Amino acid sequence: MENEFNSGHEEGKVAEAIEEQTAKLPSDLFLWASVVAIGASLTLKIIGRKHTALFVGQWAAPILLLGVYNKLVKLEGHDKQDKSN
Repeated sequence: MENEFNSGHEEGKVAEAIEEQTAKLPSDLFLWASVVAIGASLTLKIIGRKHTALFVGQWAAPILLLGVYNKLVKLEGHDKQDKSN
């Protein structure tokens, strides 16, 4: 199934460069990084560093979103159309 939403439109050079670099990272990296952030936050909370724990704990969601972006780049990136032609 071809993506018809992007027909006739090209990615910018910055987006292509980001996609090229992000596609090299394994998807598990983002999952484990978010688990580490949650664990670090829990540890900081236990030792009484409540504000720092909240700060570090908020890293988990953006890291997971970066993982979703990474997966989308791998599945639907700018080079998919080039490979199918």
